[in-house]
Amino acid sequence: MTPSASTFANVVSDEELGRAVEAEAAWIEDLTGRLVAIPSTLGNEEPAQVVVAEAIRELGLEPVDVPMDAEALRASPLVAPFSWSVEGKRNVVATWAAVGTGGRSLALNGHVDVVPPAAAALWSSDPFTATRDGDWLVGRGTGDMKAGVAAMLGAVRALRGLGLAPLGDLQLQSVVEEECGGNGALQCVLSLPAVDACVIAEPFPGAISISQVGVLWFLVDLVGVPAHVGDAEDGVNAIEAAFPIVARLRRLEAELNEDPPAPYDMFPHPINLNVGLIDGGDWISTVAASCTLGCRLAVYPGQPVAELKRLVEAAVAGAASDHPWLAKHPPRVRYDGFAGNGVEVPAGADIVRALAAAHLTATDTEAALVPTTATTDARVFVESGIPAVCFGPHAESLHGIDERVYVPSVVATARVLATLVRDWCGVTA
Repeated sequence: MTPSASTFANVVSDEELGRAVEAEAAWIEDLTGRLVAIPSTLGNEEPAQVVVAEAIRELGLEPVDVPMDAEALRASPLVAPFSWSVEGKRNVVATWAAVGTGGRSLALNGHVDVVPPAAAALWSSDPFTATRDGDWLVGRGTGDMKAGVAAMLGAVRALRGLGLAPLGDLQLQSVVEEECGGNGALQCVLSLPAVDACVIAEPFPGAISISQVGVLWFLVDLVGVPAHVGDAEDGVNAIEAAFPIVARLRRLEAELNEDPPAPYDMFPHPINLNVGLIDGGDWISTVAASCTLGCRLAVYPGQPVAELKRLVEAAVAGAASDHPWLAKHPPRVRYDGFAGNGVEVPAGADIVRALAAAHLTATDTEAALVPTTATTDARVFVESGIPAVCFGPHAESLHGIDERVYVPSVVATARVLATLVRDWCGVTA
Protein backbone atom coordinates (compact mmCIF):
# COMPACT_ATOMS: atom_id res chain seq x y z
CA MET A 1 0.00 0.00 0.00
CA THR A 2 1.28 3.45 -0.87
CA PRO A 3 2.06 5.55 2.24
CA SER A 4 -0.24 8.53 2.60
CA ALA A 5 1.02 12.03 1.87
CA SER A 6 0.19 13.15 5.40
CA THR A 7 2.56 10.54 6.84
CA PHE A 8 5.61 12.23 5.35
CA ALA A 9 4.28 15.76 5.59
CA ASN A 10 4.97 15.25 9.29
CA VAL A 11 8.64 14.84 8.37
CA VAL A 12 8.75 17.91 6.12
CA SER A 13 5.73 20.15 5.56
CA ASP A 14 4.43 21.24 2.18
CA GLU A 15 5.47 24.81 2.96
CA GLU A 16 8.99 23.90 4.05
CA LEU A 17 9.48 21.70 1.00
CA GLY A 18 8.19 24.45 -1.28
CA ARG A 19 10.61 26.97 0.17
CA ALA A 20 13.50 24.55 -0.24
CA VAL A 21 12.69 24.07 -3.93
CA GLU A 22 12.28 27.81 -4.51
CA ALA A 23 15.75 28.28 -3.02
CA GLU A 24 17.13 26.11 -5.83
CA ALA A 25 15.51 28.15 -8.63
CA ALA A 26 18.74 29.87 -9.69
CA TRP A 27 20.63 26.56 -9.65
CA ILE A 28 17.94 24.91 -11.78
CA GLU A 29 17.97 27.71 -14.35
CA ASP A 30 21.76 27.77 -14.47
CA LEU A 31 21.91 24.02 -15.07
CA THR A 32 19.32 24.34 -17.82
CA GLY A 33 21.44 27.01 -19.49
CA ARG A 34 24.61 24.96 -19.22
CA LEU A 35 22.88 22.03 -20.87
CA VAL A 36 21.28 24.12 -23.63
CA ALA A 37 24.72 25.50 -24.51
CA ILE A 38 25.71 22.00 -25.63
CA PRO A 39 24.47 20.99 -29.12
CA SER A 40 23.77 17.44 -27.99
CA THR A 41 22.31 16.09 -31.23
CA LEU A 42 22.55 12.40 -32.12
CA GLY A 43 26.18 11.34 -31.74
CA ASN A 44 27.11 14.48 -29.77
CA GLU A 45 25.49 13.77 -26.42
CA GLU A 46 28.60 13.10 -24.33
CA PRO A 47 29.42 16.72 -23.32
CA ALA A 48 25.90 17.07 -21.94
CA GLN A 49 26.30 13.87 -19.94
CA VAL A 50 29.51 15.31 -18.46
CA VAL A 51 27.50 18.31 -17.21
CA VAL A 52 24.79 16.04 -15.77
CA ALA A 53 27.39 13.92 -13.98
CA GLU A 54 28.92 17.06 -12.48
CA ALA A 55 25.49 18.24 -11.34
CA ILE A 56 24.80 14.88 -9.71
CA ARG A 57 28.04 15.19 -7.77
CA GLU A 58 26.88 18.64 -6.64
CA LEU A 59 23.90 16.86 -5.08
CA GLY A 60 26.28 14.69 -3.07
CA LEU A 61 25.42 11.57 -5.09
CA GLU A 62 27.71 9.43 -7.21
CA PRO A 63 26.98 9.22 -10.96
CA VAL A 64 27.30 5.79 -12.54
CA ASP A 65 27.70 5.09 -16.24
CA VAL A 66 25.24 2.79 -17.99
CA PRO A 67 27.03 2.26 -21.33
CA MET A 68 25.13 1.61 -24.51
CA ASP A 69 25.59 -2.03 -25.47
CA ALA A 70 24.68 -2.66 -29.09
CA GLU A 71 24.54 -6.43 -28.70
CA ALA A 72 22.30 -6.32 -25.63
CA LEU A 73 20.03 -3.72 -27.21
CA ARG A 74 19.57 -5.66 -30.44
CA ALA A 75 18.77 -8.78 -28.44
CA SER A 76 15.79 -7.03 -26.84
CA PRO A 77 12.35 -7.21 -28.50
CA LEU A 78 11.86 -3.55 -27.48
CA VAL A 79 14.85 -2.22 -29.42
CA ALA A 80 14.43 0.54 -31.96
CA PRO A 81 16.44 -0.46 -35.06
CA PHE A 82 19.64 1.55 -35.40
CA SER A 83 22.33 1.65 -38.08
CA TRP A 84 24.72 4.01 -36.27
CA SER A 85 27.43 3.14 -33.77
CA VAL A 86 26.64 3.46 -30.06
CA GLU A 87 30.20 2.68 -29.00
CA GLY A 88 31.37 5.04 -26.27
CA LYS A 89 27.87 6.33 -25.52
CA ARG A 90 26.54 6.31 -21.98
CA ASN A 91 23.54 7.02 -19.88
CA VAL A 92 24.28 8.65 -16.53
CA VAL A 93 22.45 7.34 -13.48
CA ALA A 94 22.56 8.01 -9.76
CA THR A 95 20.73 6.05 -7.09
CA TRP A 96 19.71 7.75 -3.88
CA ALA A 97 19.58 4.57 -1.85
CA ALA A 98 16.85 3.89 0.67
CA VAL A 99 17.87 4.13 4.32
CA GLY A 100 14.85 2.29 5.65
CA THR A 101 11.64 0.57 4.63
CA GLY A 102 8.06 1.56 3.99
CA GLY A 103 8.49 3.46 0.72
CA ARG A 104 8.43 2.60 -2.95
CA SER A 105 11.18 2.86 -5.51
CA LEU A 106 10.98 5.44 -8.27
CA ALA A 107 12.90 6.53 -11.36
CA LEU A 108 12.99 10.13 -12.49
CA ASN A 109 14.04 10.06 -16.13
CA GLY A 110 15.08 12.66 -18.68
CA HIS A 111 16.97 12.78 -21.96
CA VAL A 112 19.80 15.11 -22.96
CA ASP A 113 19.72 14.51 -26.71
CA VAL A 114 18.04 17.16 -28.86
CA VAL A 115 16.97 17.49 -32.47
CA PRO A 116 18.93 19.84 -34.78
CA PRO A 117 17.85 23.50 -34.75
CA ALA A 118 16.46 23.24 -38.30
CA ALA A 119 16.66 26.71 -39.87
CA ALA A 120 19.00 28.37 -37.38
CA ALA A 121 18.90 31.64 -39.34
CA LEU A 122 15.20 31.98 -38.46
CA TRP A 123 15.82 31.95 -34.72
CA SER A 124 15.71 35.21 -32.79
CA SER A 125 18.89 34.19 -30.97
CA ASP A 126 21.57 31.50 -31.09
CA PRO A 127 19.72 28.16 -30.75
CA PHE A 128 22.43 26.84 -28.45
CA THR A 129 22.49 29.81 -26.09
CA ALA A 130 19.83 29.88 -23.39
CA THR A 131 18.44 33.40 -23.83
CA ARG A 132 16.11 34.99 -21.29
CA ASP A 133 13.02 36.67 -22.73
CA GLY A 134 11.01 37.82 -19.73
CA ASP A 135 9.91 34.68 -17.89
CA TRP A 136 10.87 32.49 -20.85
CA LEU A 137 14.15 30.77 -21.63
CA VAL A 138 14.73 30.35 -25.38
CA GLY A 139 17.01 27.74 -26.93
CA ARG A 140 17.03 24.31 -28.53
CA GLY A 141 16.27 21.73 -25.88
CA THR A 142 15.02 24.18 -23.27
CA GLY A 143 11.67 22.40 -23.14
CA ASP A 144 12.51 19.11 -24.82
CA MET A 145 13.80 18.44 -22.35
CA LYS A 146 16.81 19.93 -20.57
CA ALA A 147 14.71 22.03 -18.21
CA GLY A 148 12.99 18.81 -17.17
CA VAL A 149 16.34 17.21 -16.38
CA ALA A 150 17.31 20.27 -14.34
CA ALA A 151 13.96 20.21 -12.51
CA MET A 152 14.28 16.61 -11.41
CA LEU A 153 17.84 17.17 -10.19
CA GLY A 154 16.77 20.38 -8.48
CA ALA A 155 13.99 18.53 -6.68
CA VAL A 156 16.49 16.08 -5.22
CA ARG A 157 18.90 18.89 -4.37
CA ALA A 158 16.14 20.53 -2.34
CA LEU A 159 15.26 17.32 -0.52
CA ARG A 160 18.88 16.58 0.32
CA GLY A 161 19.42 20.17 1.41
CA LEU A 162 16.74 19.59 4.05
CA GLY A 163 18.74 16.67 5.43
CA LEU A 164 16.22 14.09 4.25
CA ALA A 165 16.79 10.54 3.05
CA PRO A 166 14.41 8.23 1.16
CA LEU A 167 12.73 5.06 2.37
CA GLY A 168 12.56 3.72 -1.18
CA ASP A 169 15.34 3.82 -3.78
CA LEU A 170 15.28 6.80 -6.12
CA GLN A 171 17.00 6.52 -9.49
CA LEU A 172 17.97 9.63 -11.44
CA GLN A 173 18.37 8.69 -15.10
CA SER A 174 19.87 10.94 -17.79
CA VAL A 175 19.56 9.07 -21.07
CA VAL A 176 20.53 9.43 -24.71
CA GLU A 177 18.73 8.63 -27.97
CA GLU A 178 15.18 9.46 -26.89
CA GLU A 179 14.68 11.48 -30.06
CA CYS A 180 15.45 8.53 -32.34
CA GLY A 181 13.95 5.48 -30.67
CA GLY A 182 14.40 5.26 -26.91
CA ASN A 183 17.34 2.90 -26.75
CA GLY A 184 19.03 4.89 -23.99
CA ALA A 185 16.07 4.33 -21.68
CA LEU A 186 15.92 0.71 -22.84
CA GLN A 187 19.56 0.26 -21.83
CA CYS A 188 18.68 1.52 -18.35
CA VAL A 189 15.78 -0.92 -18.12
CA LEU A 190 18.07 -3.76 -19.19
CA SER A 191 20.94 -2.79 -16.88
CA LEU A 192 19.40 -1.43 -13.67
CA PRO A 193 17.27 -2.88 -10.88
CA ALA A 194 13.58 -2.57 -11.67
CA VAL A 195 11.66 0.22 -9.94
CA ASP A 196 8.03 0.44 -8.90
CA ALA A 197 7.31 3.37 -11.22
CA CYS A 198 8.89 6.01 -13.43
CA VAL A 199 8.13 9.67 -14.09
CA ILE A 200 9.65 11.34 -17.14
CA ALA A 201 9.95 15.13 -16.91
CA GLU A 202 8.82 15.76 -20.48
CA PRO A 203 7.00 19.08 -21.06
CA PHE A 204 3.40 18.27 -20.11
CA PRO A 205 2.44 21.29 -17.99
CA GLY A 206 -0.48 20.90 -15.63
CA ALA A 207 -1.11 17.45 -17.06
CA ILE A 208 0.00 13.86 -16.71
CA SER A 209 0.44 11.99 -19.96
CA ILE A 210 -0.88 8.46 -19.49
CA SER A 211 -1.33 7.39 -23.13
CA GLN A 212 0.86 7.79 -26.19
CA VAL A 213 0.88 6.64 -29.79
CA GLY A 214 3.37 4.23 -31.27
CA VAL A 215 5.82 5.62 -33.80
CA LEU A 216 7.52 4.10 -36.84
CA TRP A 217 10.44 5.58 -38.77
CA PHE A 218 10.96 4.14 -42.22
CA LEU A 219 12.95 4.88 -45.35
CA VAL A 220 11.93 4.24 -48.94
CA ASP A 221 14.76 3.75 -51.43
CA LEU A 222 14.02 4.29 -55.13
CA VAL A 223 16.25 3.86 -58.17
CA GLY A 224 15.85 5.60 -61.52
CA VAL A 225 17.88 5.94 -64.71
CA PRO A 226 20.30 8.87 -65.04
CA ALA A 227 20.41 10.88 -68.24
CA HIS A 228 21.41 14.33 -69.46
CA VAL A 229 18.55 16.74 -68.96
CA GLY A 230 18.64 17.45 -72.67
CA ASP A 231 17.64 13.83 -73.22
CA ALA A 232 15.43 13.52 -70.15
CA GLU A 233 13.09 11.13 -71.93
CA ASP A 234 15.91 8.55 -71.90
CA GLY A 235 16.03 8.58 -68.11
CA VAL A 236 13.73 7.93 -65.15
CA ASN A 237 13.70 10.55 -62.40
CA ALA A 238 13.79 8.76 -59.04
CA ILE A 239 12.82 11.92 -57.17
CA GLU A 240 9.67 12.40 -59.23
CA ALA A 241 8.92 8.70 -58.92
CA ALA A 242 8.69 9.25 -55.18
CA PHE A 243 5.73 11.66 -55.56
CA PRO A 244 3.03 8.98 -56.01
CA ILE A 245 4.47 7.05 -53.09
CA VAL A 246 4.04 10.06 -50.83
CA ALA A 247 0.50 10.47 -52.14
CA ARG A 248 -0.32 6.84 -51.34
CA LEU A 249 1.16 7.19 -47.84
CA ARG A 250 -1.06 10.25 -47.35
CA ARG A 251 -4.04 8.06 -48.22
CA LEU A 252 -2.92 5.58 -45.56
CA GLU A 253 -2.62 8.43 -43.08
CA ALA A 254 -6.16 9.53 -43.85
CA GLU A 255 -7.45 5.99 -43.37
CA LEU A 256 -5.78 5.73 -39.96
CA ASN A 257 -7.50 8.96 -38.92
CA GLU A 258 -10.99 7.94 -40.06
CA ASP A 259 -12.27 6.43 -36.79
CA PRO A 260 -9.84 7.09 -33.95
CA PRO A 261 -10.45 5.19 -30.71
CA ALA A 262 -10.85 6.96 -27.38
CA PRO A 263 -9.09 8.97 -26.08
CA TYR A 264 -7.61 9.92 -29.46
CA ASP A 265 -11.01 10.91 -30.79
CA MET A 266 -10.45 14.20 -28.94
CA PHE A 267 -7.87 15.14 -31.58
CA PRO A 268 -8.94 16.29 -35.06
CA HIS A 269 -5.96 14.49 -36.63
CA PRO A 270 -4.21 12.15 -34.15
CA ILE A 271 -2.13 10.12 -36.61
CA ASN A 272 0.45 12.17 -38.46
CA LEU A 273 2.72 11.25 -41.35
CA ASN A 274 5.83 13.33 -41.76
CA VAL A 275 8.10 13.21 -44.78
CA GLY A 276 11.04 14.57 -42.85
CA LEU A 277 13.98 13.80 -45.14
CA ILE A 278 14.59 13.46 -48.86
CA ASP A 279 17.93 12.60 -50.41
CA GLY A 280 18.12 12.28 -54.16
CA GLY A 281 20.07 12.99 -57.28
CA ASP A 282 23.64 14.20 -57.64
CA TRP A 283 23.57 16.99 -60.26
CA ILE A 284 21.01 19.64 -61.24
CA SER A 285 21.31 18.85 -64.95
CA THR A 286 21.23 15.07 -64.53
CA VAL A 287 18.01 13.09 -64.23
CA ALA A 288 18.04 11.79 -60.64
CA ALA A 289 19.14 8.16 -60.48
CA SER A 290 18.26 7.63 -56.83
CA CYS A 291 16.03 8.96 -54.09
CA THR A 292 15.45 8.09 -50.45
CA LEU A 293 12.46 9.28 -48.44
CA GLY A 294 12.68 9.39 -44.64
CA CYS A 295 9.24 9.21 -43.03
CA ARG A 296 7.53 9.02 -39.65
CA LEU A 297 4.05 7.60 -39.07
CA ALA A 298 2.13 6.90 -35.86
CA VAL A 299 -0.20 4.14 -34.67
CA TYR A 300 -2.70 3.88 -31.82
CA PRO A 301 -2.01 1.94 -28.61
CA GLY A 302 -3.20 -1.62 -29.02
CA GLN A 303 -2.32 -1.70 -32.71
CA PRO A 304 1.12 -3.34 -33.02
CA VAL A 305 3.79 -1.42 -34.88
CA ALA A 306 4.39 -4.65 -36.84
CA GLU A 307 0.94 -4.17 -38.37
CA LEU A 308 1.82 -0.58 -39.28
CA LYS A 309 4.92 -1.86 -41.06
CA ARG A 310 2.71 -4.16 -43.11
CA LEU A 311 0.41 -1.27 -44.02
CA VAL A 312 3.32 0.95 -45.02
CA GLU A 313 4.87 -1.74 -47.18
CA ALA A 314 1.52 -2.42 -48.82
CA ALA A 315 1.01 1.30 -49.55
CA VAL A 316 4.46 1.61 -51.12
CA ALA A 317 3.95 -1.55 -53.16
CA GLY A 318 0.51 -0.34 -54.30
CA ALA A 319 1.90 2.99 -55.49
CA ALA A 320 4.75 1.22 -57.27
CA SER A 321 2.41 -1.16 -59.08
CA ASP A 322 0.74 1.80 -60.78
CA HIS A 323 4.04 3.26 -61.99
CA PRO A 324 5.52 1.85 -65.23
CA TRP A 325 9.12 1.97 -63.96
CA LEU A 326 8.60 1.17 -60.27
CA ALA A 327 6.40 -1.81 -61.10
CA LYS A 328 9.50 -3.48 -62.55
CA HIS A 329 11.96 -1.90 -60.13
CA PRO A 330 10.16 -1.93 -56.76
CA PRO A 331 11.21 0.53 -54.06
CA ARG A 332 12.77 -0.88 -50.92
CA VAL A 333 11.32 -0.10 -47.47
CA ARG A 334 13.72 -0.30 -44.55
CA TYR A 335 13.63 0.67 -40.89
CA ASP A 336 16.04 2.74 -38.84
CA GLY A 337 15.08 4.41 -35.56
CA PHE A 338 11.67 4.45 -33.92
CA ALA A 339 9.66 1.25 -34.13
CA GLY A 340 7.70 1.29 -30.90
CA ASN A 341 4.17 0.42 -29.91
CA GLY A 342 1.78 2.87 -28.34
CA VAL A 343 1.25 2.38 -24.60
CA GLU A 344 -1.20 3.36 -21.89
CA VAL A 345 -1.17 3.45 -18.10
CA PRO A 346 -4.54 3.15 -16.32
CA ALA A 347 -5.86 6.38 -14.86
CA GLY A 348 -6.23 4.57 -11.54
CA ALA A 349 -2.63 3.34 -11.40
CA ASP A 350 -0.86 4.10 -8.14
CA ILE A 351 1.76 6.34 -9.76
CA VAL A 352 -0.91 8.35 -11.59
CA ARG A 353 -2.86 8.93 -8.39
CA ALA A 354 0.30 9.75 -6.45
CA LEU A 355 1.58 12.23 -9.03
CA ALA A 356 -1.84 13.84 -9.32
CA ALA A 357 -1.94 14.22 -5.53
CA ALA A 358 1.56 15.71 -5.51
CA HIS A 359 0.53 18.17 -8.23
CA LEU A 360 -2.51 19.26 -6.25
CA THR A 361 -0.42 19.65 -3.09
CA ALA A 362 2.38 21.58 -4.76
CA THR A 363 0.37 23.82 -7.11
CA ASP A 364 -3.14 23.86 -5.63
CA THR A 365 -4.48 22.82 -9.04
CA GLU A 366 -5.63 19.50 -10.40
CA ALA A 367 -3.61 17.88 -13.18
CA ALA A 368 -5.45 16.68 -16.27
CA LEU A 369 -4.86 13.12 -17.43
CA VAL A 370 -4.11 13.32 -21.14
CA PRO A 371 -3.08 11.31 -24.21
CA THR A 372 -0.40 12.54 -26.59
CA THR A 373 0.01 12.16 -30.34
CA ALA A 374 3.77 11.95 -29.83
CA THR A 375 5.86 9.24 -28.21
CA THR A 376 8.29 9.25 -25.28
CA ASP A 377 10.59 6.91 -23.42
CA ALA A 378 7.59 5.86 -21.30
CA ARG A 379 7.12 3.14 -23.91
CA VAL A 380 10.12 1.06 -22.90
CA PHE A 381 9.24 1.23 -19.22
CA VAL A 382 5.57 0.34 -19.69
CA GLU A 383 6.35 -2.53 -22.05
CA SER A 384 8.89 -3.75 -19.47
CA GLY A 385 6.24 -3.86 -16.76
CA ILE A 386 7.11 -0.55 -15.09
CA PRO A 387 4.25 2.00 -15.05
CA ALA A 388 5.60 5.26 -16.48
CA VAL A 389 4.01 8.66 -17.04
CA CYS A 390 5.18 12.08 -18.19
CA PHE A 391 4.89 15.42 -16.43
CA GLY A 392 7.02 18.52 -16.81
CA PRO A 393 7.36 22.23 -17.53
CA HIS A 394 5.41 24.46 -19.87
CA ALA A 395 7.30 24.66 -23.18
CA GLU A 396 6.49 25.85 -26.68
CA SER A 397 7.84 25.36 -30.24
CA LEU A 398 9.31 21.94 -29.53
CA HIS A 399 11.39 20.88 -32.55
CA GLY A 400 10.57 24.28 -34.03
CA ILE A 401 11.95 27.81 -34.20
CA ASP A 402 12.59 29.64 -30.90
CA GLU A 403 11.84 26.67 -28.69
CA ARG A 404 11.28 28.01 -25.20
CA VAL A 405 10.36 27.03 -21.65
CA TYR A 406 8.45 29.07 -19.06
CA VAL A 407 10.90 29.40 -16.19
CA PRO A 408 8.35 29.56 -13.33
CA SER A 409 6.90 26.27 -14.57
CA VAL A 410 10.31 24.61 -14.31
CA VAL A 411 10.51 25.46 -10.61
CA ALA A 412 6.89 24.36 -10.16
CA THR A 413 7.79 21.04 -11.81
CA ALA A 414 10.66 20.59 -9.36
CA ARG A 415 8.28 21.24 -6.46
CA VAL A 416 5.79 18.64 -7.75
CA LEU A 417 8.56 16.08 -8.21
CA ALA A 418 10.00 16.78 -4.76
CA THR A 419 6.54 16.31 -3.27
CA LEU A 420 6.11 13.05 -5.19
CA VAL A 421 9.45 11.73 -3.93
CA ARG A 422 8.46 12.63 -0.39
CA ASP A 423 5.11 10.87 -0.62
CA TRP A 424 5.94 7.93 -2.93
CA CYS A 425 9.41 6.96 -1.80
CA GLY A 426 8.88 8.21 1.72
CA VAL A 427 11.47 10.25 3.58
CA THR A 428 13.08 10.40 6.97
CA ALA A 429 15.15 13.08 8.61
